[in-house]
Amino acid sequence: MQRQAGFFDVMAFRDFRLLWFGQFISMSGSMMRVVAVDWQVYHLAVAHGMSPALALGTMGLMRVIPMVLSALFAGVAADRYDRRQIVIIASLVSLVSSVILAITAGYPDLPLWIIYSTVIVTSIAGAFDFPARQALIPALVPASHLSQAMSAGVLSWQLATVVGPALAGLIIAGYGVVPLYWFDAVSFLAVVIAAQQLRSVPQTATNTTVDFRDALSGIRFVFSKPLLASSMSLDFFATLFGAATSLMPIFATDILHVGATGYGLLRTAPAIGSVLAATVLTSRRIPRQGPVLLIAVVLFGLSISVAGISHWFPLTLLALACSGASDTVSAVIRNTLNQLLTPNEMRGRMTAVNMIFVSGGPQLGEFVVGVAASIVGASIAVAVGGLLCVGVVGSVAWLVPSLRRLNHPEDVMVIGDGATPPAPPQNA
Repeated sequence: MQRQAGFFDVMAFRDFRLLWFGQFISMSGSMMRVVAVDWQVYHLAVAHGMSPALALGTMGLMRVIPMVLSALFAGVAADRYDRRQIVIIASLVSLVSSVILAITAGYPDLPLWIIYSTVIVTSIAGAFDFPARQALIPALVPASHLSQAMSAGVLSWQLATVVGPALAGLIIAGYGVVPLYWFDAVSFLAVVIAAQQLRSVPQTATNTTVDFRDALSGIRFVFSKPLLASSMSLDFFATLFGAATSLMPIFATDILHVGATGYGLLRTAPAIGSVLAATVLTSRRIPRQGPVLLIAVVLFGLSISVAGISHWFPLTLLALACSGASDTVSAVIRNTLNQLLTPNEMRGRMTAVNMIFVSGGPQLGEFVVGVAASIVGASIAVAVGGLLCVGVVGSVAWLVPSLRRLNHPEDVMVIGDGATPPAPPQNA
């Protein structure tokens, strides 16, 4: 891998730096909330005499259905309205949702529908936030730094998934879930403040209509680009079959017997691997990105299978860390490809479609693996799912030879298959 602009080079751009730190603080709180919600749902399901695996799997449906229904319109909104304002409004809605969780969490007989309802609201808010926030990034750094900016963005997210779950496990063990919800609520203010301070953000389109035809235009654009469609599909099916994190309360309590603190470490392990990978990628250019992408997803599937069959806590942690590292390599390649091949006026809609693939896969996978685990057990469900990931890679590699041959997305741009990147912003 060749030496390129590194983490500190992209952090020299003021607006990107603001968004990066705001995202890190907010995502740390959000990861605490996710860990707390899953832990609370597990124990409420046990108290109510329900199947914990099915209750946790249902969380995936509560996240994916509203996200999918909202995503396409959210993408149009990101291309039609002020992206900063969308990020601010979505963050404030999520803040209110976390306050509700904090207020209600102290009730021992809390109905699960209350938690599910707040998850639905947060999912809708996230569906509007993600396309707007991602579509801002190419305007904040030069095109030559975009791959490193995407790696730095992944690093921000993964650092949050290290800090958030690790602290969450300790806090749950000592104080319960309520403090986590309050921290999450406050953390959204970091994104609100950062978005308000951005300067180098281009004007969005002047057409303010949002209709179903515009929403579908994002899907048409993605499927007109075989590289975009195949890389998104690869991620969707891999994470659909490889979803395992929602079952970590079961692994921590019933299989590995490591309690709340161990549960926090299980949720942190993939992020530790991701942080290590993202740190390397912020200063390196990946050669032969198509083959590397395919290999990374194979390693992801194999790591998930090992985590599923392991009954030894250190091995499970190592396997989950490997899954996080390989998933990060895949994410950086796909995100760079997406942004370089998409014109600015389509970035919101493209990102919304990408969100359906990227978020829909694991969230729908939570339901699938939850149902499977309720039938055959958590270990077998996770292990078989990882092997199915490997099969997906073989199918995509065979069906889309252009993905196997991809060296770097910029090579595709040279021959005209993609958009011209925006002019570099001024480093203020």
